[in-house]
Amino acid sequence: MSVHAFVFPGQGSQSVGMGQALHEAFASARAVFQEVDDALETHLSKLMFAGDADELTRTENAQPALFAVSMATVRALEAEGAFRLSDKAALVAGHSLGEYSALAAAGTLGIAEGARLLRLRGQAMQRAVPAGEGGMAALLGVDEEQAASICTDAAQGETLEIANDNGGGQIVISGHIGAIDRAIALAKERGIKRAVKLPVSAPFHSSLMAPAAREMEEALGVAKISAPAIPVIANVTAAKATDPAVIRDLLVRQVTGTVRWRESVQAMAAMGVTNMHELGSGKVLCGLARRIAPDLAADNAGTPAEIEALLKTL
Repeated sequence: MSVHAFVFPGQGSQSVGMGQALHEAFASARAVFQEVDDALETHLSKLMFAGDADELTRTENAQPALFAVSMATVRALEAEGAFRLSDKAALVAGHSLGEYSALAAAGTLGIAEGARLLRLRGQAMQRAVPAGEGGMAALLGVDEEQAASICTDAAQGETLEIANDNGGGQIVISGHIGAIDRAIALAKERGIKRAVKLPVSAPFHSSLMAPAAREMEEALGVAKISAPAIPVIANVTAAKATDPAVIRDLLVRQVTGTVRWRESVQAMAAMGVTNMHELGSGKVLCGLARRIAPDLAADNAGTPAEIEALLKTL
């Protein structure tokens, strides 16, 4: 018997044109894009469909935009299949901002609430560290112990931490820009397969994001958060979360904490998940899942054709 989990992408999966085919094909998707535009009091959908790539990539835009496409996919899937996602899924999870999409898909957050929180999250993360002072780098062909050693040795009194343990030998580190540069040089000295600076504007998922975490704690404190219809695998614990108070705390901790994606996928596989479906504007999580848990069947849906194909398997 197949056991399904739905997962949601994080920042980096955005591109101009995202969601436009969904908008054209499904009234349910159009309603999501309109709700997000109304909640943010801006034409975010126009930026997504035919805007400037640099403007879309800005954290405060990319985060709610990726959320909007994921939720449009969810609502289209539900409308076309005449079911609730929670009736078909054992679990949901999302990578970084994708955790908000997972929570909304599970009924914990409303779409307007999620969009507003992610707009604030993006702005708060950008404000936390002055431009040019922080950054991130991807290390490929490393395990967690090797990455931690590089962070320790390259920090030299500055902040440098593991931000994402993505699995498949891919670990992202985050911190002060000088420490990032030293880590890249050190990784090459130690024979690491690849070390590359990422095109991001801030050191996400590091302790340097503490000011943003404080802003999110205040916002989440007054946000309407309900118990999810199905369990959500949290980034910072790689374990199930169902209690609203715990979920609030986990979302605050996530701003500065490591995204434990490798362990999250392993946990889902250990819980009996056989099929993982990535919903929205991304295919990255599918690729990672195949390397983390090769027996897991992984696919993605973010276009009308992909939704039609997925419906045949559910």
